[in-house]
Amino acid sequence: MSGHSLTSEETLALFKRYVIPNYNRYPVNLVRGSGSVVWDSEGREYLDFFPGWGCNLLGHCPPRVVEAVQRQVAELIHVPNTWHMQAQGRWAQMLVERAFDSLAFFCNSGAEANEAAIKLARLHQGPDRYKIITFQGSFHGRTMGALAATAQPAYHAGLGPMLAGFTYAPFGDLAEVEQRIDESTAAIMLEPIQGEGGVRIPDVAYLKGLRDLANRHDLLLIFDEVQTGCGRTGNWFGYQYFDVEPDIMTLAKSLCAGIAGGAMLARPNIATSLLPGTHASTFGGNPIASAAGIAAMETIEQDGLLQQCRSNAELFSEHLAALSDRCSSIREVRQAGVMIGIELDFEGAPIVARCLEQGLLVNCTQSRTIRLLPAMNVSPAEIEQGMEILSKVIVDYAASVSESPVAAVDEGGSA
Repeated sequence: MSGHSLTSEETLALFKRYVIPNYNRYPVNLVRGSGSVVWDSEGREYLDFFPGWGCNLLGHCPPRVVEAVQRQVAELIHVPNTWHMQAQGRWAQMLVERAFDSLAFFCNSGAEANEAAIKLARLHQGPDRYKIITFQGSFHGRTMGALAATAQPAYHAGLGPMLAGFTYAPFGDLAEVEQRIDESTAAIMLEPIQGEGGVRIPDVAYLKGLRDLANRHDLLLIFDEVQTGCGRTGNWFGYQYFDVEPDIMTLAKSLCAGIAGGAMLARPNIATSLLPGTHASTFGGNPIASAAGIAAMETIEQDGLLQQCRSNAELFSEHLAALSDRCSSIREVRQAGVMIGIELDFEGAPIVARCLEQGLLVNCTQSRTIRLLPAMNVSPAEIEQGMEILSKVIVDYAASVSESPVAAVDEGGSA
């Protein structure tokens, strides 16, 4: 069986028999990827505008990362963090030099990085200050601590009681945040741009206001940059897009260009509260992830990808403006770099399905927002191709919905 390449149908049968069905999976078996293109087992080609759920910011199988991992796996696969590793130290140096004065802790995912940030905030502020303010529409991960921080009740269903200490504020309202601060509050934690929440981009004044609140009340400001980090906005990190610096920052997804890896950066005077024995991650910062992380950063710099990201953002913006002009069903377009949300006035799932049929991979979040997280090095020709498919699908579907008798009935069921 090891030498036999399975068809999509055969692979789907394996999953049906042996894999827990906790994901809604598309009936496609992907077998190979290069840049912004992937292929299934039948040889069909797809243009990927949501590569790796945001992890593949450099596209599929970026050459420097592939070479670095191949080289590393032949030298040292894993050693515990009771030893020193040159690659991990070098990786930490590269991250800190491009961010703010900080120290790094390494883990394997965004949820783990956020768990580390939650624990660090409590450890640093002491046992009497344990509360953390997070925001409605946020998403911080699926582990129990990160899930408690996630202010979306749908994700809590059936899993209570949740970890105590989190209070949820509306995203964008400074007064509401200040009302929730008391003597037990330790930190404010948020995504500088809400990703899963629908690509919600706050005003710069709002984030600056949060920084001011944190300073005045001796709180830690934690930025969850799992989705905005590592070049997504055209800056190394999302906080630089707003020029508002956090005390703690969490990273994952594109950090290692598709290899599992996460990190938390914290100011030195805060980071040292994470004493030996208070937190750990067995595979965190392992040699393979470290090699991939270094190669990813080198690729971004040597290929000028921050600038390419900004150029690509302008191309997407032009296409999105034209699409908005053509289609009145688009409520709003929200964009920062190559992080894009297109909010529709109808359900987005049919758009994702029809794009898949046309060979384009996109995502829908919050039921009506089409989310694009393309590679920062996607080519202008691929942007043209993908936006042509997406625009036609949205325009055609919007027209079909408006012609349907159902369209005359509002969501409450009344005419």
